[in-house]
Amino acid sequence: MSGEEKKFRIGSVKYLNAAPLTRGIESELIFSTPAKLAEMLRRDELDAALVSITEVLFSDRYDILDGVAIASLGEVYSVILAHKKPLEKAKEIFCDKASLTSVNLLKVLLAERGLKPKFKPLENYGVAWEKDFVLLIGDPAIDFQRARHPHEIFDLGTAWTDLTHLPFVYAVWALRRGVENKALRRELSDAKKFGMETLDYLIETRREYDENFRRDYFEWHINFNLAEDAKRGIAKFCELLKKHKLGKIFEPKFVS
Repeated sequence: MSGEEKKFRIGSVKYLNAAPLTRGIESELIFSTPAKLAEMLRRDELDAALVSITEVLFSDRYDILDGVAIASLGEVYSVILAHKKPLEKAKEIFCDKASLTSVNLLKVLLAERGLKPKFKPLENYGVAWEKDFVLLIGDPAIDFQRARHPHEIFDLGTAWTDLTHLPFVYAVWALRRGVENKALRRELSDAKKFGMETLDYLIETRREYDENFRRDYFEWHINFNLAEDAKRGIAKFCELLKKHKLGKIFEPKFVS
């Protein structure tokens, strides 16, 4: 990069599911949780961040990079409600504080069943197994599922696709609106392209879990495309957020 070219501030998560989207630019990234990355975006401390989809739906100050997402069609495995009692008996649910999207997705899914429990922050991951109802995302959700536990698993990706027959988009690249970022958009799109071209290498060399799990996760549970069906999924999510009065929603704006 020449001295005249701007160095962009890019935020991402350390979750396994983000690895293919940041291929080749890892050294440039600022890592944090989706919630903290959203806070940094709001303070204009980042030019782009891989954040929960609700961050751009609840705010009118970001564009979404077209073509790139963390999404699922059916079982996602890493966004789960673990429950010891039937869902209908949920009075309070303890939630991973890392992601606003998963909380709102769960609120929508339960509201569609006529259920409106209280949502409380989870103190720490170590007490998750004690809770009757606990929402977990990302690697902690994978860790929980792969460990021994007394819970049943309500997979939010499965529940969403059963309800809508559409993919669900969990995270997107949010870009600060009004900032010249053509080079940044190209850099992020190229990183995803490189990640897809070298997905086998990532599956074989990443350290998280075992290779068979990584292959199943990347090839079955997660996809990285923001295509028309995924956009219909976002539109349906907006519709249901409005239906259940979960916040003011802004029309998403896609840029390529």
